[in-house]
Amino acid sequence: MLAAGASALGNPGKAAALEAFVLNRSDRPSPMAGEAEVKYLDGDFRVVRPGAFVRCAVTGIAIPLEELKYWSVELQEAYVNPDAVLKRHFPSARRRTREGR
Repeated sequence: MLAAGASALGNPGKAAALEAFVLNRSDRPSPMAGEAEVKYLDGDFRVVRPGAFVRCAVTGIAIPLEELKYWSVELQEAYVNPDAVLKRHFPSARRRTREGR
């Protein structure tokens, strides 16, 4: 790859055009908009339809795919956090712990 400064010596207009296409390493590509369709597997998931997020089955909160950590293979649904997992799978257990039993 030719450095932008090196090409500026020969053709300054070309250097400006080249610099417009160079991204910093910290620049992230813009995420795809919309909800993704995901197949949840044991320890991993596969994106069936591209998108930026999935929705928590309990709270409805959008979960960015890069932050998705909790899901059910059996129910094929995602959860935003461990509390949402407990609410879905053990709803009566959460009530008992709040009552101190």
